Amino acid sequence: MHFAKQNNHLVMKRFFPVLILSIFYAAALHAQTQAMGPVERKITDSICNCITNLDQSKIHTKKEATDAFMDCFSKQAELLVALADEKKVSMEDNVAMHALGTGLGKNLLTQKCQGFMQLAIKMAQKEDAGASSTEGKFKRIDNKGFNYIVLVDENNQEKSFLWLRQFTGSENFKNPASLAGKGLKIDWKEMEVYLPEAKGYYKVKEITAITVL
Repeated sequence: MHFAKQNNHLVMKRFFPVLILSIFYAAALHAQTQAMGPVERKITDSICNCITNLDQSKIHTKKEATDAFMDCFSKQAELLVALADEKKVSMEDNVAMHALGTGLGKNLLTQKCQGFMQLAIKMAQKEDAGASSTEGKFKRIDNKGFNYIVLVDENNQEKSFLWLRQFTGSENFKNPASLAGKGLKIDWKEMEVYLPEAKGYYKVKEITAITVL
């Protein structure tokens, strides 16, 4: 039984990238799906329900979106085995398993699963090589020609992040006083900007998203 679960997990890892690619392949072709069998419908609905229940406001990066989708998909390992049986294919048959992946991608697309395309867009975005994130407690906003959101980390050290443009979560700062002392997760990317006060170019951490913890 343990060996079977390990084997299923390996199949899932191999199967997963195919499913993602099939989403866009199906969209490009505007493909129509054939009538689903009971197991196929159940696994499609299960994946869709899991994705729909995700808190999309906390998913910002390609990695976060991919991990969230992988988690929803991995929960259906047992159904995947049953789906292979329903389709009368071997889980060791790569071509057949790719076809199953394409079929599930088409199902999710044509079913117009709530939140699915939103997550798929995040999975397809290019990963910013300089992207990172920092957690801490909100302290204040400084204005030094630009607005900087200041956090205090677990070592009581202040860290500043540049608010250069609109970002996911910026609406929470309409009343900054209400966030005093609250935990924040700031997604940011490093960039070089000209700072008038310093009369030179300096590397800063530009905010791309903020989540209130």
